[in-house]
Amino acid sequence: MKGNNKKQSTSISRRSFIKTATLSSGAIVFGFNFLNALAPNSNVLLANSELNFNEFNAFIKIAKNGMVTIISPNPEIGQGVKTSMPMLIAEELDVSWDNVVVEQGVLDTNNFKRQVAGGSGSIRTSWLPLRQTGATARQMLINAAALKWGVSSLECSTKDGIITHSNGKTLSYGDVVESAASLEIPENVTVKNPKNFKIIGKNIINVDIDKITAGEPLYGMDFKREGMLYATVLRSPSFGQDLLSYKDKAAKAVKGVYKVIKFDDKIAVLATNTWSAIQGKKALKATWSSNSSLMSTNDYDRKLLNLLDSNKLKTRRSDGDIDLAVKNADKVIEYTYECPFVPHNCMEPMNFFAHVTKQKVELIGPIQTPEGTTKTIAKLLNRPVEDITLEMTRIGGGFGRRLKNDFVQEAAQISKITKKPIKLVYTREDDMTAGVYKPKVKYKIKAAIKDSKVIGYHLKEAAVRVNINKNRAGNFPAGAIENYKIDVASLRTEVTVGAWRAPVSNTLAFAEQSFLDELAETLKQDPIKMQLQMLQKAKSSPRRSIAYVPARMEKVIKKLVEKSNWGKTPKGVFQGFSAYYSHQTYVAEVAEVVLKDKIPVVTKVYCVVDCGVVVNPLGAKNQIEGGIIDGIGHAMYGELTLKNGKPESSNFSDYRLIRMMETPMVETYFIDSDKNPTGLGEPTLPPAGAAVANAIKAATGIRVRKQPFIKNMKFS
Repeated sequence: MKGNNKKQSTSISRRSFIKTATLSSGAIVFGFNFLNALAPNSNVLLANSELNFNEFNAFIKIAKNGMVTIISPNPEIGQGVKTSMPMLIAEELDVSWDNVVVEQGVLDTNNFKRQVAGGSGSIRTSWLPLRQTGATARQMLINAAALKWGVSSLECSTKDGIITHSNGKTLSYGDVVESAASLEIPENVTVKNPKNFKIIGKNIINVDIDKITAGEPLYGMDFKREGMLYATVLRSPSFGQDLLSYKDKAAKAVKGVYKVIKFDDKIAVLATNTWSAIQGKKALKATWSSNSSLMSTNDYDRKLLNLLDSNKLKTRRSDGDIDLAVKNADKVIEYTYECPFVPHNCMEPMNFFAHVTKQKVELIGPIQTPEGTTKTIAKLLNRPVEDITLEMTRIGGGFGRRLKNDFVQEAAQISKITKKPIKLVYTREDDMTAGVYKPKVKYKIKAAIKDSKVIGYHLKEAAVRVNINKNRAGNFPAGAIENYKIDVASLRTEVTVGAWRAPVSNTLAFAEQSFLDELAETLKQDPIKMQLQMLQKAKSSPRRSIAYVPARMEKVIKKLVEKSNWGKTPKGVFQGFSAYYSHQTYVAEVAEVVLKDKIPVVTKVYCVVDCGVVVNPLGAKNQIEGGIIDGIGHAMYGELTLKNGKPESSNFSDYRLIRMMETPMVETYFIDSDKNPTGLGEPTLPPAGAAVANAIKAATGIRVRKQPFIKNMKFS
């Protein structure tokens, strides 16, 4: 089977892997470690199989016909790393992208570092190591050609997989690939000057696009294994309930159902197909414990508001004396901003394959944290982590949901109990009601004003479980206001919450950038001019005290003013501004709103981004536009409510998402930069909600401080 063959060719021992590739396909494999240097005389191919590659490696397979296979190590969740990470290697290897084939790597903790899709960190952390990988392989190929010709390697150059001597002689990479493998790994190889890039910075089409559009098997839901059983799981209808008893006679009577089992406080139905498994689960009759403490949405609202005014707050940052600033102020303004629970709504519901045997534990499916997952499963099953293999499929949406591995644990538990290969599949209802959600949160922000200047800023946050950390407390407007304080409080509940695209920033940006717009209005200032003035003050702050570089944010905002024609729109078009720094990336956005039948409609968004070097502009724009639309859609419509601990929405029929006709046009601009790439999958989402809220205020005079906007404000 294709998946198994891929696994065997990339996850077996280094020596076996290389020998297999050489003998069967006329190719060799390069793997280099730059965070833990190899011994000077270490050979790459067929020798020194005991080398300990315990940091980040990237593999390159070069066939004798010149075709290059690059193995992409990180999970692909639609953020484009399966395309952009190999681009870094191919650039420095100096091969034509047309001759590159990309394979998805499996989990390999011996040879790869940070096989994680999260925090917008894949390119940011692999920028130099992957380029060094390609550059080192290229130098070894040059050295092999130079030896064959009896010349100095300094007299040789490369282009598109061809090595050329100064006298005009040429050899292809395939001609010297075997001899190159026996050479020493060169040290201190120089990577390209960015001005010489031929692949990085060019629009490269997603390497999986043909398979995606043709419906070929790529995703976890596509994976099948002969003899496997499909499993669905019945979980408690409300968070915090325990299973008391159940009757499975009707479930077992469903054609195709193989077995019904109980594990933890859950019931699994196993069947020969998904339909039978789903129907069998519907036929189960279960009794759950009653719990008078189960909370509804109104209960969360009350408790979070109480926390904001309690003595349970913890200080994350304190500059100056906020109390004295408030006392001496001519005027104090204070507003509260609120965001609800929100599910991830991945297009591909949670699913995973597990086969637990005495010899090994095999895991295959879509997961953002493969290494952490194997450690969790090892502990769960009381097995050595060496017994566990994990193969990653393409992921049909993650947004942080697949950082959690609860569904993998379920699949492994069911397989262990039944001694069968299991494919666990969530229904959409399972996916939406079982958690994990974006935390519900409230912010209370206060500003002290004296002599028409802001002299104090105090933000309080009360959130379900997850709070602002010290690093985020150093974001703007930290450093721009002398008396500045951030306090937080956490509400512990039964509801499972976790990372949701741009964690914490996704709600904090809405609150802060909305408040700054209100502050500008109070001061009778243009909001952009006000923030630029604040950034000027932040420039004089000690660099260690703030998380961002004011000059970079200033440059992004100034370019946005130019591109959006800020303040010069036609009659009937209203603008709102927002800017935010997250995942080391600077983003500024202007949303344009028009009124149709007195309802605000977002028609266009201008966005300027400083993310350092843009590796793949085509993929980058996709991420930028997707983040903006995602941010607008959830700010306008997204909310999951609870009644006595039970989610009140379970499918798209009763949960509102943004629709195609509601998506605005997005104009994207990049700041030209030679700085290392930073995050891009998440940073454009946080400022989107505030940009729209500020535009709605300009259009209607109504200030929206609670998401979702459409539900919480009556536009008439």
